[in-house]
Amino acid sequence: MKQLLKNIFPGLYGLLNYFTIRLLHDLAVDSQFWKRDWALNVLEMSCSILAGYISVNLFRRLFRYYDRHQASQLKYQSVAKELLILVFVNLLSVCIILLPMAALTDDGLSWVDVADLTTIPTLYAIIYYGIARSSTWFSAYVANQILIEKLTNDHLETELKFLKAQYHPHFLFNALNTIYFQVDDDVPGAKQSIELLSELLRYQLYDRQHQVTIKQELDYLQNYMLLQKVRASKKMILNVDFDKALNEQQIYPLLFLPLVENAFKYVGGKYGIDITASQTPDGVLFTVKNDLPELTQPNPDGSGIGIENLNRRLELLYPNRHQLILNKQADHFIAELELKLI
Repeated sequence: MKQLLKNIFPGLYGLLNYFTIRLLHDLAVDSQFWKRDWALNVLEMSCSILAGYISVNLFRRLFRYYDRHQASQLKYQSVAKELLILVFVNLLSVCIILLPMAALTDDGLSWVDVADLTTIPTLYAIIYYGIARSSTWFSAYVANQILIEKLTNDHLETELKFLKAQYHPHFLFNALNTIYFQVDDDVPGAKQSIELLSELLRYQLYDRQHQVTIKQELDYLQNYMLLQKVRASKKMILNVDFDKALNEQQIYPLLFLPLVENAFKYVGGKYGIDITASQTPDGVLFTVKNDLPELTQPNPDGSGIGIENLNRRLELLYPNRHQLILNKQADHFIAELELKLI
């Protein structure tokens, strides 16, 4: 259907020019062209249709030429130049076909006929140009915006993968240190730690590209805490409370891990760590609180690379749908991460 309309449009364009010119001429001289010899009318309409096909096809060739050579440099100068060429092509078609046709009619060619035959087709050509090119440029704009969005998404996805990959060296360093301390004194414990490490790495390798259930994420944290407790001080008191309502909700993985890592890294003083995850009306609230030593170690306030990466990942994965609050007191540190999952 679309191709059919494309094929018959030039003929309709030519007839539109013909009937407009005829009606204006007849109003000026008080006559009716339908009362003339229809053989003459058919001749005039045929010539007008031919002029329509020639003009529109030349217009389309002109558009294709400019699309190929100046599509990336759309400026007022190029648009004006293209429009002037189109008007010239239109006038050339009129002079070759319509003016000779008018000279052979019953009343001959007058200056009024010349004015009508040049002005009206030119006005229609300009209208056609505006509609056709606006459609082309709008389609090109939409395609360009889609391309920009795709490139932006690809860039953000690459950045996201890089940020997530940075967790692995830091995590492996801590885990291998834990196993190192076990090897000499507790071989069965070291084997168990290696099994835990294997499970943790499997989760990071296979589940990190897409969302997971929040239960999978919390189970992962449980295994991580089991591994960390091996090398932690015996004085450490770990309290974990995960809301049982948190089950099948979808979440991006490894967002809670940096907060838990920091708690184990900087815990001191009374050696207490409280980790809670609770359901909120539209998501989840994850809270980590750890006691601090009297002489606070460097960067317990969340200024390390782990928290910086976490902030960037949150901006990419949960834009305007997250809140991370870090609060350092004299003897403890609290980190709260709220995610809106709905």
